[in-house]
Amino acid sequence: MTVTETQQDVTQFVERFESLKAEIGKFIVGQSDVVENVLIAVLCQGHVLLEGVPGLGKTALVNTLAKVLDLQFRRVQFTPDLLPSDIVGTNILIERHGDKVFEFQPGPVFCNILLADEINRATPKTQSALLETMAERSVTVAGNTHPLPSPFFVLATQNPIESDGTYPLPEAQLDRFFFKLKVNLPSHDEYSEILNRTGGLALPQVDVVATGHDVLHMGRTLKQVPIEKQVQDQLVQIVRATHPEDAEASADVKQYVRHGASPRAAQAMLAGARVRALLDGRFHVANEDIHAVALPAMRHRLILSFEAEAQGMTTDDVIEKILKQHA
Repeated sequence: MTVTETQQDVTQFVERFESLKAEIGKFIVGQSDVVENVLIAVLCQGHVLLEGVPGLGKTALVNTLAKVLDLQFRRVQFTPDLLPSDIVGTNILIERHGDKVFEFQPGPVFCNILLADEINRATPKTQSALLETMAERSVTVAGNTHPLPSPFFVLATQNPIESDGTYPLPEAQLDRFFFKLKVNLPSHDEYSEILNRTGGLALPQVDVVATGHDVLHMGRTLKQVPIEKQVQDQLVQIVRATHPEDAEASADVKQYVRHGASPRAAQAMLAGARVRALLDGRFHVANEDIHAVALPAMRHRLILSFEAEAQGMTTDDVIEKILKQHA
């Protein structure tokens, strides 16, 4: 690819990203950082976990994203009685040419965007049904592997873990989420705007801005953004600093963290930092890009000690201290 073609791809990337964000903003009030980070994750082929109390528009955001990208969208309401086969599908016995044979009946996971609504209300057994789909983008039933459509993303919502009737997500599944984003309450003005947009006879309409092919192409553009060795070294140092067994771990990490972030965190930070660099008008990754994506990429991958929980410490607190040490 020539330099001119690369420049054209980068310009097109930024323009399309801003168009997507603006189109989603026609329906979703506020939550600018959340919308931006969801788009970053999707363009990096990553899954997203959205956490917040009910009624903050998490489901509406995912639905709007599917519309502006013209992707096939399915929603699964996670409940305690949901079974793994209700998600991935199962073999059913049918009659064909006089013989009875098993045929695979695909579940709702066979789509482009799967909304796992209130994912932590299902049992761990059902939650784990998404492990293969999220990591390998395929489903294996009765020894047969079925590939999922491309692109494929899981966008899951969950209520805060303190809510009644919730189950903690398995650590292996949490690690498969590219970002974990916290959806906060709207401001006074945003509340008023929500009422203005939803209180009339018609809801705001959004248009298709990009397609699945565009998403894949933008993902390939991202991988061309270079990162200098010293910047990559700092990224690695930040991730390693979350591990209490590391020789250079701080006293706080050794005291409050049981397990640090995995290599997937470093991969997510690099991919997300590349998007941040392009949006900032640079064709190289800088330290500030890494710091900008560190919280959503690592907050769900750290496991705190009982002492940290007793003192009200959060993973965000630990990560922010690490980032200050590596400023």
